[in-house]
Amino acid sequence: MKTAFLYAGQGSQHAGMGADLYRDYPEFRRVFDGVSEGLQKNYSDRNYDLCRLCFEDPDGVINETRYTQPAMVAFACGVTEILKVHGIRPDYAAGLSLGEYSALQAAEVMDSETAVEMVAFRGQKMAEASEGVDCGMTAVLGMGESDLEACCEKVRTESGKIVSICNYNCPGQIVIGGEKEAVEMVAELASEFDKVRCIPLKVSGPFHTSYMSSAGDALQGYFRNIRMNRPKCNVLFNYLGDESEAVSSSVKSTTATTAAAFRKAIPELLVEQVQKPVRMEAIIRNLFAKGVTDFVEIGPGHTLSGFVKKVAKDMGISDYTVNAVETSEDVEKLTAR
Repeated sequence: MKTAFLYAGQGSQHAGMGADLYRDYPEFRRVFDGVSEGLQKNYSDRNYDLCRLCFEDPDGVINETRYTQPAMVAFACGVTEILKVHGIRPDYAAGLSLGEYSALQAAEVMDSETAVEMVAFRGQKMAEASEGVDCGMTAVLGMGESDLEACCEKVRTESGKIVSICNYNCPGQIVIGGEKEAVEMVAELASEFDKVRCIPLKVSGPFHTSYMSSAGDALQGYFRNIRMNRPKCNVLFNYLGDESEAVSSSVKSTTATTAAAFRKAIPELLVEQVQKPVRMEAIIRNLFAKGVTDFVEIGPGHTLSGFVKKVAKDMGISDYTVNAVETSEDVEKLTAR
């Protein structure tokens, strides 16, 4: 049996997340306190007190990108540490958007403090890239990729506005993003297709579109000062929808050549990821193809569990398990198996 850890992305965060884990598990508390202390040392902002932010959110800012991202990754790193203490480790790791950083931390490419600092920087640069943009994102349900891309191309050509596919989530669920007016125009075209539904999403920026190019440039410079360790498990990347040969080869090989290759590849993939579509459906399909039968979703919500079930149904696969870990009760159930 092979196990994959899947890490949730932005959108499932909520006030109160992690409070019971912090109370019940000293390993979670140790990670959470450590990353929170690091953030507060580097930023003069009380909202980087992660206990205050995640458990109470008195200022109502947990849904702001610059705060959401470190909060989500801190939560994920704490849960990963709990599972590690209980002897549960992944053969593969992947994450949705910012969840990719949690997956890399699970693979021990970087420690929890570094991962949280990275997404704090990423969140700030993504927020800056979104300033002044009247943006929108919409989930399109029940439409094929080629038809939806044709609608995006038609609107781009006729209006000169920016709109594109930004998330390939699972069969029958694709997300588009860009300028709000252009997104609405594509949604109107898509709605003319039989049995297609379009659901506007509450977002603070046109993520995974060309609007994020400045965030990508900032990350490229930032990564020059970050040293990454050889991964301890295989990681599948959003930009590729699969493993990177340069990264995966370093899991088994310790040569200087493979080390240089993965240290170059990971930053490049993360830079592309922030401004290009997330290919979660392809990642899940490839995990099944690699023999994964046990999926563990880490983070608030059950979004990725739903994606796994839809992909499995589309592939005709029934012999698998999927467990979402968000609460102390979830941890107890998983570790008791």
